[in-house]
Amino acid sequence: MGLRWYHFAAWGAFILGLMALPELVSKGALRTIIFANYLAIFAISWDLLSGRTGYISFGHPFLIGIGAYTSAILTKRFGVDVEMAIPIAVVVTMLGGLVVLLPALRIKGSYFALVTLAFMELMYQLVQVIRPDLTGGTRGMSGIQTLTRGAVNGFYLSSVLMVIVAIAAWLLMRTRLGTALTAVGLNESAVEGSGLSTTKLKMVAFLASAFVAGLGGAFYVHYLGSIAPRALFDINFVFTIIVAVLIGGASTIIGPIIGAFFLTFLLEYLRPWLPGAERYFIYGGIALLLYMYQPKGIYYMLQSGWARLKGSTS
Repeated sequence: MGLRWYHFAAWGAFILGLMALPELVSKGALRTIIFANYLAIFAISWDLLSGRTGYISFGHPFLIGIGAYTSAILTKRFGVDVEMAIPIAVVVTMLGGLVVLLPALRIKGSYFALVTLAFMELMYQLVQVIRPDLTGGTRGMSGIQTLTRGAVNGFYLSSVLMVIVAIAAWLLMRTRLGTALTAVGLNESAVEGSGLSTTKLKMVAFLASAFVAGLGGAFYVHYLGSIAPRALFDINFVFTIIVAVLIGGASTIIGPIIGAFFLTFLLEYLRPWLPGAERYFIYGGIALLLYMYQPKGIYYMLQSGWARLKGSTS
C-alpha cells in the first residue's frame, strides 16, 4: 500500500497530542499512560507475529521475560551500563527465542499456541530454580537501575519508545514483506504455491516480534526498577496483551495501541471498585461484547465512522 500525506499528518497529530499530555493531565494519569505505552509495545510485538501470520502465541511473556531478566541481571549483578545492557538483552531475546521457538513454527494451529504456553511456564519455573542468586528466585529482583525519575520523564521516555516502535512496525508492514506476512495468515498454502518460503517469512515475523518484545521488556524493567516472575509470567498478562490486539484491531499496528490504552484505563478505573482479579472478568466481558459487535476491532469502527462522515459531507 502506498504512503499518502495524510498518513504522516495523522502520525504527526498523534505525536503532538501525546507530547502535550503532561500539560493537560495529572501525574497519576501520566503513570497510567506509561503502562499503556508499554502494553502497546508488547501488543505490537504480539501482532507482528500472531496478528499477521495467524500463529497465535500464548507464551509471549517468554520473550518479554528474556529481555527483562537479561538486562536486569547484567546491570544489577554484573554492573554493566544500562546503555549496553539493553541492546545485549534484545540480541539475547532474539537468539534465545529463535533457538527455542523456531522449531515450533513448523507446528500449526492450536498446537503452536500450546507449545508457546508451555515455554512460558517453563521459563517461569526455570528462573525460580536455576541460579536464584542471579535471578532472585521466587522473589525476583529489586533495586534495579532506572532510566528516569518522575512521572513526566517516564512518560516521555515510554512515549518516544512506543512511537518509534509503532512507526517502524507500521512502515515494515506496508512493504512487500508485510504484505507477504499478511498473506501467510490468510492462506499459507497459496503463499507456498507462489514460490515463497513461508518458513523464512515466519522467521522474519518472529525475529521482528522478538526484537520488539526484548526491547520493551528491557525498558520496562528499568522503568519499574524491579522484576518478579509471578507478575511477569502470569496468564492475565498474556490475556491482556492478546485482548488489547483483538479489540483494538489485529494486523493494523494502530489497533494494538488503541486496545492497549483502552484496556489500561479501563482496568485503572475499575480498581477502586474491584481491586482484585475480578477486574479481569469485567474487562473480559466488555472486550467480548466489543469483539462480537465488531470482530475487526475499534480501529475499524473508527475507520467506518470516518468513512461515513466523509460520505455525508461530500
